[in-house]
Amino acid sequence: MALLLLLAWLWTRPLGSERGDLTSDGRMTLTIFALAVCAWAFTSVDDTYIALGAGTSLVLLGVMQTEDFFATLGDDVVWLLVAACVMAVAITASGLAQRVAGWLVCGASTPRQLVHLVTATLVVTAFAIPSTSGRAALALPIFVALARALAEHRSLVKVLALVFPTVILLSAVGSLIGAGAHLVTSMLVQTATGTGFSFTRWLLLGLPLALVSAHLAAELVLRLFSARADRKVRLRLSITDLEDRPGQLTGSLTVGESRAALLLAVTVTLWCTEDLHGIHPAIVALGGALVATSPRYGVVKLKKALPEVPWSLLLFMAATLALGNALLNSGAAYYIAENAFKSGWFDSPVPFMVMVVVISTAAHLLVQSRSARSAVLIPIVIALAPGAGVSIAAAAFASTAAAGFCHTLPSSAKPVALFSEVKGLPTYTPADLRRLSFWLAPMSAALVLIFSFFVWPLLGLPVS
Repeated sequence: MALLLLLAWLWTRPLGSERGDLTSDGRMTLTIFALAVCAWAFTSVDDTYIALGAGTSLVLLGVMQTEDFFATLGDDVVWLLVAACVMAVAITASGLAQRVAGWLVCGASTPRQLVHLVTATLVVTAFAIPSTSGRAALALPIFVALARALAEHRSLVKVLALVFPTVILLSAVGSLIGAGAHLVTSMLVQTATGTGFSFTRWLLLGLPLALVSAHLAAELVLRLFSARADRKVRLRLSITDLEDRPGQLTGSLTVGESRAALLLAVTVTLWCTEDLHGIHPAIVALGGALVATSPRYGVVKLKKALPEVPWSLLLFMAATLALGNALLNSGAAYYIAENAFKSGWFDSPVPFMVMVVVISTAAHLLVQSRSARSAVLIPIVIALAPGAGVSIAAAAFASTAAAGFCHTLPSSAKPVALFSEVKGLPTYTPADLRRLSFWLAPMSAALVLIFSFFVWPLLGLPVS
């Protein structure tokens, strides 16, 4: 009913040609976008199918040029993600990730040490594994091994079950490739201002927030779901407890692990020094993927790695990027900005940023996909920011960072769903998630606001 009322209102609005007026293209775009958001939120239809259908509709209606729609499929951010995924397959196949995780967590002698070592390990994976779903899939076997080794400490198993997806989601902001939504945000900001976020700039801004939020969240989970006596237990974890087969994690690095470690180190270094050598991150990633799959040096064959690339995610990201561009180019985002927020309450930086962060934090309750949330929110944020005297880049980055919170329901994010049901192991219930979210949501939003006004300006991203 609400959708029908919204569409009826849109189609009764007068058309104009000035900035902020509703144009015919803007009306069509908002109609298609409203239908897409409702389909994402209230149907079980695949998110990628909905996004592609919406993009195709805009082309058929003449709102978007065919070339503009298909151009997003060949965008450099899509190539960056494809190449990074190929490298991630090679790193996973080499066994390096499990070995490093084993070395770290087996140094813990108390539950608190274990939780924070797990947290530190998961933060690092944001630079090696694109997408939160991929990191969750990589981390699941490590959790299962830890849970079996700690079977007598049921509360600690629940703590770890919550820590893994919580940290994976909150730490993603530390890397440009940590989530597809980051790439969507960067490209939309580039469309609006001519300059997006480089890998280095995103790292400089996002990693401090990732570290602080992840470790605070891990500590919160530990305190909420374990008793004081549980936190004082002495742990005796051996690296052999985490092995799927004897000798898997002990001994010196294998040739494959050594090559994967060197490749990862060189790739991340080149990403972080783009300003010095000028090589685009997508080209660096593509070169790394070619090395990782090369006949002599490679850890895995290209034929085996390519099927593991999340093509559905890539198509979804490209389609949502096209939809976001359509919102900006058709004037629909500016129309929403002029009419939905014309009360004047949000015409200054502080209330505007609070509004952006609060809405972005709560948006997962309506739209589960992180990339879809960015495609919906970022164009509107871009349209509103100048009127509030706020930097477009600062507002977009804060919105994307706040959207990292999506823990309220098992369906809110794929990592949360993945760890909620692990065969043969007790994890957590929807009630546990609601209890965690009651505390974590305001903490996460507050951290983003603190960083927006006090930390990021010192790092070159002022609010205004």
